[in-house]
Amino acid sequence: MIGNDIVDLALARKESNWQRNRFLDKIFTKNEQQMILNDANPEIMVWNLWSRKEAAYKIYNRETGIRGFFPLQLECFYENGTLGTVSIRGKTYFTQSKIENDSIYTIAVVEKEYFKKIKSINPAVKILKKNGIPFTIDCNSKIEKPVSITNHGRFWEGITLLD
Repeated sequence: MIGNDIVDLALARKESNWQRNRFLDKIFTKNEQQMILNDANPEIMVWNLWSRKEAAYKIYNRETGIRGFFPLQLECFYENGTLGTVSIRGKTYFTQSKIENDSIYTIAVVEKEYFKKIKSINPAVKILKKNGIPFTIDCNSKIEKPVSITNHGRFWEGITLLD
């Protein structure tokens, strides 16, 4: 299982005031808030953690079928600017984030070795959805292949797993 999320930092600055009263309380646990407030660049930490939560949520939704807005139930454990985990209800997902080109892009997986099997997909690929979950049809085998797609502002990313 895979999930991904991207944040266009310019758009996030324009549309979301993360410093407004109670914003952090609604989205981040006390530990995450400490990470944000102690970071040299708290704005980047906000969107880094948010991106990790969103990518992990996509896997959680696929595994459980549970949809909703419950960011406080997803807790990030931060190894560094690139690596970490996100836990929710006894499940743990591994995350890998990349900050570049005015964006933060995160991939989440259920097993660390899946990071080596990630393949980007072209935006022109036909993406279908079943119960809101995206997939493609493999040209050769005609088998459904799970994908994860994300877009925000100027950015779009799609991924799948190599067999």
